[in-house]
Amino acid sequence: MSRSVQHPDTGPVMTDPMRHPSGASSPVRTKRAFVLLLMTLLVPGSAQIVAGNRKLGRNVLRVTLVVWAVLVATVLLLVINRALLINVITDPFASLAIIVVLVALALGWAFLFINTLRLIRPVLLAPRARPAVVISLVLALVLSSGTLGYAAYLLNVGRNAIGSIFSSGPSIDPVEGRYNFLMMGGDAGDDRTGRRPDSLSVLSVDAKSGRTAIISVPRNLQNAQFSEGSPMREIYPDGYNCGDACLINAINTEVTNEHADLYPGVADPGAQATLEAVSGTLGLTVQAYVLVDMEGFAKLIDAMGGIRIKAGGWVPMSGFFDEVTRTHGMPLGWIPAGEQTLDGDHALWYGRSREYVDDYARIQRQQCVQQAMLKQLDPAKLLSKFEDIASAGTKVVDSNISSSQLGSFVDLAIKAKGQEVKRLTIGPPDFDASFSTVPDFDIIHDKVDQLLASATAPEAAAPDDGMVQASYVGGPLQASGPPRPAAGLAAGWAAQQTPPPSSDFVPVTTTPDGEPITEALLNRLKREGNEQAIGELVATNGLCAPL
Repeated sequence: MSRSVQHPDTGPVMTDPMRHPSGASSPVRTKRAFVLLLMTLLVPGSAQIVAGNRKLGRNVLRVTLVVWAVLVATVLLLVINRALLINVITDPFASLAIIVVLVALALGWAFLFINTLRLIRPVLLAPRARPAVVISLVLALVLSSGTLGYAAYLLNVGRNAIGSIFSSGPSIDPVEGRYNFLMMGGDAGDDRTGRRPDSLSVLSVDAKSGRTAIISVPRNLQNAQFSEGSPMREIYPDGYNCGDACLINAINTEVTNEHADLYPGVADPGAQATLEAVSGTLGLTVQAYVLVDMEGFAKLIDAMGGIRIKAGGWVPMSGFFDEVTRTHGMPLGWIPAGEQTLDGDHALWYGRSREYVDDYARIQRQQCVQQAMLKQLDPAKLLSKFEDIASAGTKVVDSNISSSQLGSFVDLAIKAKGQEVKRLTIGPPDFDASFSTVPDFDIIHDKVDQLLASATAPEAAAPDDGMVQASYVGGPLQASGPPRPAAGLAAGWAAQQTPPPSSDFVPVTTTPDGEPITEALLNRLKREGNEQAIGELVATNGLCAPL
């Protein structure tokens, strides 16, 4: 409250410097200015109560208390039910409401600072103090209204990305305690109708613990079985068995071009049919798919800041392919063996290159890239690069996962972080390379069951090496497809080895004579046409572990 004293010459004078700064000394006025700014920053409305419009101050203070209560409730919800909180934030209507509230709060806070500046009355300040007060006001505005406005902007970016990538369909339930997602990577180039997947893998996640298993399906698997209820089962009741052209990765294009009418109301019939083929082949229910355009994949890796891996051997970034000689030209570059940090372009090459080795080495590298992304995308990095990641995601990813379940799945991803990932490949090193041509689906189902049992059991009971120790079915490993130099050597090496622990291997960085393997050495051998020597030196490039 203001107090008054009787001045002998001029009468009563108000002595409260907060409300009546004109009678205060210059240092007191300066101190008062900074105190009012700090009060507006820390307890919005309090400056108006002590120095301005008390009614305005009380109303703003009520809003401040409500906001504090909401923040406390949010923190409690983060601890008690993180999935529910994420679902609220990712819900299109709830997120829009939050954006509107954040913008309103930002504008209201900015208005309060302008009102506080009026209360400060800069004309009463010493000339030297005025710039400091103005600078402090601008910084406080950036810290308060600017932060709220930027939060609203990021939330809107995420809201748009979620709407572009994820569906608005019904949510899915776990099957036998697990969520199974089909991850497809391929190109949708000008020379293709639809996206023909170059990589297929199922990410199976325990609904409670987040323990994860990755099952890789080779793109050249034949006679794929469609699941019960699949429309394609009526056309191929005995499996996708129309000859050598009927590889599992051709289903997407065939259904897109010829059988889309079998999937009325389905946004991507080719992807859905591929999901049904993978389900029937593996003997488990795959509930949703995530389709990644590989040409845009590099952008997502770059947005993450790259990935860190331990590479078992040198990987070529292949040059042009000569259809006559069936060989590649001089590589555009090489990815060395050892510990590497890969940007998007190099990560893409690392996951796609199959020169000198077979498809199964490539599958192992793709698994490694997937694990590195899951392991290294931590919450701090996600927040710091949120806009870039969201922007890249809208250009790279498509999915039929319902946006209403993102909270649950993000929560599972957080639980899975740091846990060992179990792996199985329907090919080397877990099956003979020829197995994909004449697969035995009973054996596949048994191996998948074993894998999921190990990924569900407590960690103490799981195998030490994180791999499913599948026996090799059908004899020694042989390279599939057209013969490649040193493919037999690589396969023979793999057949004699027990799958190594996740990172317990020594990268091959020297020749048998002890000479360091360098890009110059590999390029010299390439110019000399010594493809076999290169194949021997890079035969172990399927070995990989995320760091």
